Amino acid sequence: MTRTFTIEKGQKPTQEQLKEVMEAKKYPIVADEDAPELSPAMYKALKSCVIQRNRKKNA
Repeated sequence: MTRTFTIEKGQKPTQEQLKEVMEAKKYPIVADEDAPELSPAMYKALKSCVIQRNRKKNA
């Protein structure tokens, strides 16, 4: 099950949200047809996009 939380800048997560995240860290990531495992090239491209997005976001 996937849960999404939107936390605005300056807002702190609730204790319940932190507890759920810590619990989720105990389980492995499982690739499936909806979220296939990334190849090294795809992972590199994703990482590059995230870096660029964060630079624009923080500028």
